[in-house]
Amino acid sequence: MTEAETAREADASPRPAKLSLPTLTAMVVGSMVGAGVFSLPSRFAEETGVAGALIAWSIAGVGMLMLALVFQTLAVRRPDLDAGVYAYAKAGFGEYLGFFSAFGYWASACVGNVTYWVLIMSTVGAVVPALGEGDTVLALVLSSIGLWGFFLLIRRGVKEAAAINRIVTVAKVVPILVFIVLALFYFKVDVFAENFAGEDYAGSLFSQVRGTMLATVFVFLGVEGASVYSRHAKRREDVGRATLLGFLSVFAVFASVTIVSYGIMPMSEIAELRQPSMAGVLEHAVGTWGKVFVSVGLIVSVLGAYLAWTLMAAEVLFVAAKDDDMPRFLRRATPADVPVPALLMSSLLSQVVLIVTLFSEDAFNFALNLTSSLSLIPYLLAAAFAAKIAWPRRPPDAGPRRGRTGELAVGVLATLYTAFLLFAAGLKFVLVSFILYAPATVLFVMARREQNRRLFSPRELVILVISVAGAVIGVVALAVGWIHL
Repeated sequence: MTEAETAREADASPRPAKLSLPTLTAMVVGSMVGAGVFSLPSRFAEETGVAGALIAWSIAGVGMLMLALVFQTLAVRRPDLDAGVYAYAKAGFGEYLGFFSAFGYWASACVGNVTYWVLIMSTVGAVVPALGEGDTVLALVLSSIGLWGFFLLIRRGVKEAAAINRIVTVAKVVPILVFIVLALFYFKVDVFAENFAGEDYAGSLFSQVRGTMLATVFVFLGVEGASVYSRHAKRREDVGRATLLGFLSVFAVFASVTIVSYGIMPMSEIAELRQPSMAGVLEHAVGTWGKVFVSVGLIVSVLGAYLAWTLMAAEVLFVAAKDDDMPRFLRRATPADVPVPALLMSSLLSQVVLIVTLFSEDAFNFALNLTSSLSLIPYLLAAAFAAKIAWPRRPPDAGPRRGRTGELAVGVLATLYTAFLLFAAGLKFVLVSFILYAPATVLFVMARREQNRRLFSPRELVILVISVAGAVIGVVALAVGWIHL
């Protein structure tokens, strides 16, 4: 046996665990229904009234539907590409941008996982003051214990973790549906009318809508969950079906949670609620038991979402390493199909960000907005790839030409939507994102050296310079106080 054959045999992974349509759909719903939905009332009330919320949800609904259709289309057109978000960026725009997409998506998942622990500790902090709003030393210690406990759970196997996620998904949707029903029962038309236009501090309608857009991005993160896990699907067409089923289900729930809250109490009071604000809204309507009910539902929901996102984060690093775009050590997997080195790196990054939240003015919103910003580049590149392969002069491997006009429209609309979200995010979180992106190039360099390849092409050097410049500006901005965490 040659040295090359030995290396290939050592890198060979076990056969992927196969997942059904219900399980894939549960992965989508489970990854979207997490911390975000429980924070929606105050997140929206801080920025806008009912009119702005309706417009924001309309824009987000159409935009995210376009993204869902993008992932459905690409799953069919390019069934050869696994771990969707990363693979689509690489196929469309080269290895370096593909690497950035993989890293950005992975980092957004890890940072997003931090919001779950912060929100759990903030919830329990209403009873145990020492936990504060999830930003104290005790909260950090307990969150760290939970983080590494989940690492040990997931290490047991992907199939077992996915089965747990399917059960938890059902358990966590029930409290949210109960909240909507109870809020409708206690709905006050006069309060809703007073909240319609928004308070004076909310500003113009455009600024209100813009201010809510990152919140909508965060709650919809995970719409690509089935695509990321496509190598595990029993049938390839189930990837697209699970994406649409999951999206339509959670969109109806998210919009309902936001709008009915405006009929319970004035938006100025909703905006001042501690997280999870959904608990405060229900407490105002039905009393203390409502707060307890939502808090328990939140903990179940968040732990389920954390499980789903940790699985997806490790999967992206693993597949990128299998494609030689990450160092080889990340392609190792156990006989139970668990990419342990990738899982370990995911847990380590979440641990680092947990520590950073101690120095943040608002730990939850900082982690939430950074998660959204990091995910936008991967989404933008995936949408642009969908538009690219639907363009009249498509490459020969783009698949059947039928339905090209509709696919092109979907790809263009999804690209415009994600570009608008980058604008809505603002310069602060774009610069902070660069601070993470630029150093990550070390992993890209490691992979290239392992393959004895040229480190950067001229085009890749331009991208490198831009990312490093953005990171330097971001660090300077933080140092002199132009932006704050």
